[in-house]
Amino acid sequence: MDSLDAMRLFARIVERRSFSIAAADLSIKRSTATEAMQQLEQRLGVRLLNRTTRSVNPTVDGEAYYRRCLAIIADVEDAEGAFTGAKPRGLLRIDVFGTLARHFLLPSLPRFFEEYPYMQIHIGEGDRLVDLVEEGVDCVIRSGEPRDSTMVGRRIAMLDEVTCGSPAYLAKHGTPQTPDDLEGHRMIAFVSSVTRNVIPLEFMVDGTLRKVTLPMTVSVNAGETSFDLARLGFGLLQVPRYHIAPALASGALVEVLPAFPPSPTPVSLLYPHSRQLSPRVRVFADWVTKEFASRVPSAAA
Repeated sequence: MDSLDAMRLFARIVERRSFSIAAADLSIKRSTATEAMQQLEQRLGVRLLNRTTRSVNPTVDGEAYYRRCLAIIADVEDAEGAFTGAKPRGLLRIDVFGTLARHFLLPSLPRFFEEYPYMQIHIGEGDRLVDLVEEGVDCVIRSGEPRDSTMVGRRIAMLDEVTCGSPAYLAKHGTPQTPDDLEGHRMIAFVSSVTRNVIPLEFMVDGTLRKVTLPMTVSVNAGETSFDLARLGFGLLQVPRYHIAPALASGALVEVLPAFPPSPTPVSLLYPHSRQLSPRVRVFADWVTKEFASRVPSAAA
């Protein structure tokens, strides 16, 4: 194994905290990974990894070497791409909320692979907090304002939000004309996966954002469930417009208070602050930004 491959393997072991998982990520045998790390430590004359039966952690020297490895690997990939015109290759691990993936990413994914035929993508679905380094994820796509200071964020979209309810719900409770008409109404409460608190409804009134928390019968932490509950008449819901466009067009849901819109939802691509932006993440970020902009005109950042 040459020096650069050994650096890539070492960096993956540090990130995955496991020889076995790192070896599987790179499609090599565990015994090969073990032997390569032994040779690397012997060549450098320092101990890079502390091994236990449960995990593998870098030593102080190992942590310093890990950061140098990341910079060197990124520089080599950039240099090779600049001089040879080579396209990025290898596995890109992303994590994205499933609805965003199905609406914005999957339909055009074949065109992405036409342009970058030597890349592979692993898609994890979720909106939970992900430890990108430990879980071996290269980047995540998340809605809302980024809160993690260890992440570098790139804004890729601003999505319009809409307030809506089912025809049956509005027939029973009335259709509000202003936010002041919301007395007697109910909301489908969405619980934040970050704060664990109910997210209030938002309305822009005379240039000021007003937040309103209505009584609720059901609270959820999944977007698809809240959508179904709205169609069943359990209350008012605020959701990105793209998500319910077909239901609005069919009349299954009705937009209310369009003159008092919620604030738009930012969508960002995030990657660890400790890593330089790899060519794989860079081309994916450029592509996904274009996909959001082309599918929702108001999505462009």
